[in-house]
Amino acid sequence: MTIVRPTQKSDIAEVSRTLARAFFDDPVMTFMLPDDAKREKGLARLFGAIARYQYLSQGGCEVATGADGAIGGATLWAPPGGWKSSGWTELRSVPAMIMAFGSRIQLGGEVNETMKANHPEEPHWYLSVIGTDPSVRGGGFGHSLMTSRLNRCDAEHAPAYLESSKPDNVPYYERFGFEVTREVVLPKGGPTLWAMWRNPR
Repeated sequence: MTIVRPTQKSDIAEVSRTLARAFFDDPVMTFMLPDDAKREKGLARLFGAIARYQYLSQGGCEVATGADGAIGGATLWAPPGGWKSSGWTELRSVPAMIMAFGSRIQLGGEVNETMKANHPEEPHWYLSVIGTDPSVRGGGFGHSLMTSRLNRCDAEHAPAYLESSKPDNVPYYERFGFEVTREVVLPKGGPTLWAMWRNPR
């Protein structure tokens, strides 16, 4: 049985490790952090920082747990009007970002700016991150997490937006009602993102 609940501050460490494992082979993350030996630790710092400083306070973080209570998956959503991080939020995140990216922090910034430039302005819920631990994939964790927030989107008559970093995931998101609106090519020879939009049902 999968249970979806709001993320607590005490969950952040486990969430960051879960998402780091989930995104270890992600094309964008391997582009920004190409060293296999350092990627998981860097990703944990990245996800820990953005969850703690940007998404948790906006009420958009959820976790999916199994019967044992262990976190198997997590989402980081921003509510309508909340996807742009404030200057203060970015400043607080700087130490963690330096530790996460090291000498590649400038590239991380360029990727972030490219995504911002292609982000829709219409109010919407933004799914910044969804990930499940590889050990529980296929167990319904991702489906439960998606359904939980999209039900709220529909109740609020609010659209939703995400970027898929894997072409194989596009059909998965389409099953939830998302449609590809554009392809975003990341700078410096980076991979392609598929921008996807979902109107409320």
